[in-house]
Amino acid sequence: MQNIENTIKELKLTKDEYQNILKILGRKPNMLELQIFSSMWSEHCSYKSSKKYLNGFPVSAPWVIQGPGENAGVIDIGGGMAAVFKMESHNHPSFIEPYQGAATGVGGILRDIFTMGARPVANLNSLRFGNISKNDKNGKYQRYLVRGVVEGIGDYGNCMGVPTIGGETFFDDCYNGNILVNAFTLGVCKSDEIFYGKAEGAGNLVIYVGSKTGRDGLGGAVMASDSFTEENKSLRPTVQVGDPFTEKLLLEACLELFKKDYIIGIQDMGAAGLTSSSFEMAGRSGSGMKMYLDKVPAREEGMKPFEFMLSESQERMLICAKKGFEEKVLKIFKDWDLDAEVIGEVTDSGNMELYWHNEKVADIPIGPIAQEAPVLDRPIKKPEYLQNIKNISVNLKDLNIDEVFDKLISSNEVVDKSWIYKQYDSMVQTNTIKGPGKLDSSVIRVKENGVALSMSSDCNPRYCYIDPFNGAAAAVMESGRNVAMSGATPKAITDCLNYGNPENPEIMWQFAKGCEGIKEACKALNTPVVSGNVSLYNETNGVGIFPTPAIVMVGVNHEATKTIPNCFQENGNSIYLVGDTKSDFGGSLLLKELFNKVEGVLPIIDYQKELALWNLTIEANKNNLIKSAKDVNVGGIAIDLYKMAVVGNKGIKAKSSFGKKIDIFSESFSRALFEVCDDNKFEKLANKFGIKYEKIGIIEGDKFILDDIKRDLSKLQDIYFNSFNDLIEKDI
Repeated sequence: MQNIENTIKELKLTKDEYQNILKILGRKPNMLELQIFSSMWSEHCSYKSSKKYLNGFPVSAPWVIQGPGENAGVIDIGGGMAAVFKMESHNHPSFIEPYQGAATGVGGILRDIFTMGARPVANLNSLRFGNISKNDKNGKYQRYLVRGVVEGIGDYGNCMGVPTIGGETFFDDCYNGNILVNAFTLGVCKSDEIFYGKAEGAGNLVIYVGSKTGRDGLGGAVMASDSFTEENKSLRPTVQVGDPFTEKLLLEACLELFKKDYIIGIQDMGAAGLTSSSFEMAGRSGSGMKMYLDKVPAREEGMKPFEFMLSESQERMLICAKKGFEEKVLKIFKDWDLDAEVIGEVTDSGNMELYWHNEKVADIPIGPIAQEAPVLDRPIKKPEYLQNIKNISVNLKDLNIDEVFDKLISSNEVVDKSWIYKQYDSMVQTNTIKGPGKLDSSVIRVKENGVALSMSSDCNPRYCYIDPFNGAAAAVMESGRNVAMSGATPKAITDCLNYGNPENPEIMWQFAKGCEGIKEACKALNTPVVSGNVSLYNETNGVGIFPTPAIVMVGVNHEATKTIPNCFQENGNSIYLVGDTKSDFGGSLLLKELFNKVEGVLPIIDYQKELALWNLTIEANKNNLIKSAKDVNVGGIAIDLYKMAVVGNKGIKAKSSFGKKIDIFSESFSRALFEVCDDNKFEKLANKFGIKYEKIGIIEGDKFILDDIKRDLSKLQDIYFNSFNDLIEKDI
């Protein structure tokens, strides 16, 4: 018994889980079966800590074709076309090996999209790093991580010919021991040509296609379900190795296959590799499956059954082909110079039967491994730190406005990240309307139906730290607001919920509140959740990250030619501030940059005001009343006016009417800045929507003037466009 206790501990199984395995099998498992249960019941694959709180997400709307439960979510975008999208994390692998971790994260999310029958047309990424500004050991290491992650993302996406059109990058000490790399891909296809990950019909064949299987990535799913310690930070063997050129061939082969009526279903081999893909495909239809592991193409000698089942080698798919069409399927992939072999068949037994040189080496009921996977009700407790940060502990009254402005405009969080996005091909496929560096959301056109798809990745971890519920809700609002500022109607989200150790009751409380906040916001804003991912155990040596529920909103604009720019366009146009401004500095950039504080309370959330702002923007755009628009967020109107001016290369003269001068840095929600070309008509429209507005300035000259702040535009542009580049290249 002592040996089995050690074994289940090493496999991250509990004693109760082992007893359930005995009950399911009606006997003791062999080592292969135990390893399969370990992977399928890992946090990464089973969502055992989070499943309780994911129930109740709004997942349906008239435009939702497929919600959570498949490889990706799907929405109708008109004209017989659909958008397929999802976001996933590759956090742990990217901290261990930044280049391959990030590259294979991109590769994995691309496969999730094209396995649904869609051609990938846009990538985004949401990146969080530690403090890159210091010259100490950690600062240098964080800069190394930035360079490795960016190179991995760029190389894989560029080789695949999929444009990386935007994203977000955030820096904070809380990520020093655990960076976050969240990858998003969107694809398009005909709405009646979507493929699903299922295997059904006894006698239909199971076909393996793609790269050969090696030992890379072994234990990846289990590794991603644990915290970092000094001992396990160097688990490089658990990080997969990617080959984008093979994936490009796999993409084209799959899209050729989808034009034929040869298959029942197809599934990417992601976390837990052949194990998860086979169990999920059979499980979705209640089928059984036989697989002959010695028939799996191998690139290494002497591989054992468990290595074939658990390897996370990249660029592989599992296909359920209609019986009699297997040779046609094999020919397509071999014509693309890819491995393709029949490795099994669908049965009606309800069991997964694995064979090794004609000897049965595993026999596991498929239904129970999913249906009886642990659903944990972990203890939750409101974090004690929240009591200590309710009030802002510093004096904001006597701050020098000029000094505050100069400090904030040079923040790594604010300045342009061209060093990053210039390594990404954002124009390949020639559909990009608004790419990286153009502020707020990114936009592509869909040539088949003439619409524009707008997408934005957002989350402010400081907000989520001081108020996990409203911080998560604010992330939904912010991503939607960015999409609306491009003229598109926000339609649906995908999420990537990054949190610390779920075994800590305070972390589980943060997670529970974050889910509640997302549910509330998505219901109020009518933007359902169609796909997503949970990443837990983001901590090192007991120190967890800030709650980081990253949200990507996708919206539709049926007139692609009417995409709104987010920077100033023409001299002589008026600048309007829309929405209510109060002295809201909880979790603000000002507190972080000037005092290194994360404290206070969040601004009040008002979903009706948020929707009114979205609708005003969309309607004003349709009526040609605005030339540019940008939401007000981090750093307040001072920072957003600064961005609109320097990116648009236009001087401004503006004056606020706030009771306190410091409120130009306030971060009140549901606000935006508009460049207006017809004041009277715009004001009438704003009145119609019942939303507060104020004309605060005009676009003119070559200086930036806001209240008593006066700067040469050229000097501001030097700070904005060069600061980050100089810092990140410091060690090269």
